[in-house]
Amino acid sequence: MKKFFLYVAVLSLLSSCISTKQVTSFQGEPVSKTEIYKLNNDPYRLQVNDILYIDIKAENQELVTLFKNNASGGGGGGGLYFSGYTIDNHGNIRIPYIGELNVLGFTEKETREKIEVELGNFLKNPENVFVTVKLGGINFIVTGEVGSPGTKILAQNQVSIIDAIANSGEISTFGDRENVLIIRKTPDGVKKYKINMNEISIFESEYFYIQPNDIIYVAPLKQKSWGIGTTGLQAFTTVVSVLSFLITSVLLVKNL
Repeated sequence: MKKFFLYVAVLSLLSSCISTKQVTSFQGEPVSKTEIYKLNNDPYRLQVNDILYIDIKAENQELVTLFKNNASGGGGGGGLYFSGYTIDNHGNIRIPYIGELNVLGFTEKETREKIEVELGNFLKNPENVFVTVKLGGINFIVTGEVGSPGTKILAQNQVSIIDAIANSGEISTFGDRENVLIIRKTPDGVKKYKINMNEISIFESEYFYIQPNDIIYVAPLKQKSWGIGTTGLQAFTTVVSVLSFLITSVLLVKNL
């Protein structure tokens, strides 16, 4: 009986502890590659609900002001919700005097060029007009086993999965770094991609850079549901407590 309990204790201890390997990111050696994933270098193409910052400058600033959103201004995040240009469900933005302009699937550069062409219908010297078009930051949601879950907005042109996790309080001890999911809504439907944060090869992943409106979910380790503990000492203490209870129960039953 004693051997049985000892066997159960050792087995439980070994299976319940969270190993260093499970909580160490970027393991392994970098792999030398001659080709870089084309997807990571392709410019982002605008989608519905994206918010654009658009600025128009010229020598005659009073004239180009007519084409600007009266509330338009710098800044990012929540400020652009009111001052920026939101792409509606039809893929259009509305610019004063120009009207509705479809930019769905266009890059920032292509959108800028399209606005410049439209301005040419109103201005004598459109070549002297300087147009700036930028995506109003990358917004995404991080949930699951992270320190600070929620909706995030980063004023960057590109946001990697590492940026996203780092701005969400990092993965908790009970987070499964081998099971980080990116959930993405695409024209072909909802897609789900699995990322292993423990491997150095993540830097070569075609999903290394997230896209606006991505949902990042960090799944929990199975040890969390067991409630045993994160360290060997915690697990040992819990197992000893359980075994003590079982032995006490057995002795009481025998003495009845």
